[in-house]
Amino acid sequence: MRVLGIDPGLRRLGWGIIDAEGSRLRHVANGVCESDGGDDLATRLLALHRQLTEVLTRFAPQIAAVEQTFVNKDAVGTLKLGQARGVALLVPAQFGLPVGEYAPNKVKKTVVGVGHADKRQIDHMVKMQLPGVQIAGPDAADALAIAICHAHHVGPQQARIRA
Repeated sequence: MRVLGIDPGLRRLGWGIIDAEGSRLRHVANGVCESDGGDDLATRLLALHRQLTEVLTRFAPQIAAVEQTFVNKDAVGTLKLGQARGVALLVPAQFGLPVGEYAPNKVKKTVVGVGHADKRQIDHMVKMQLPGVQIAGPDAADALAIAICHAHHVGPQQARIRA
């Protein structure tokens, strides 16, 4: 089963794709969709949509997962992140994929074993679970962690449904 993980962001939206067969995981690809901070919001969201659509067209995942948005002190920033998250949910849905959602602490607990792990710990554990992976940056590492989390939580259920 091919799993897409997405770490939403307006400037940098991380994505990671893994193949899961039982408990075995294999890295397929990872990267970052970027938007230009100088563009208006609609143009930035369209850029993310186009790039993420290309990822799904190229790699044909079967299921997807997106990290849930957390609320912070900056309401405008939170709203913009929510809009980027909307793109992250929309594109897989346009491809007919079921989309899971995970809180950041759930992803960290699943991948690292600790709900408040930092970026270095996530990167390290993703590399341990996907030997030889070359990660395209912290956003892509987070996206791979989301894909791993989804494979562990939903993968066996999806495999039984499809069989």
